[in-house]
Amino acid sequence: MTYLLQVDFTMDGPFGVEMSEGFQDLARSINDEESFIWKIWTENAVAKEAGGVYLFDSKESAEKYLAMHSARLTSFGVTTIRSKIFEVNEALSKINHGPIQK
Repeated sequence: MTYLLQVDFTMDGPFGVEMSEGFQDLARSINDEESFIWKIWTENAVAKEAGGVYLFDSKESAEKYLAMHSARLTSFGVTTIRSKIFEVNEALSKINHGPIQK
């Protein structure tokens, strides 16, 4: 079973190329998280929102990462953090080319 973690929050930037350049070390460090499979980074400069969609192979790891990430965001001054954890229906996701990997 895999678990999808969806996180988004308000922030003033950076976005686009500046975000890509500024957050490379953070992106690399996420690869070392327990049970982590992948992340898709999200951003909307107009709405001043950013976040990501993560796939983990255990609910406990998704919850642990969410707690750590929320604390990190709060330490950066982020006050509006929205998150959800979902079980992934792998059979249906594979039909629609979902990037389900273990």
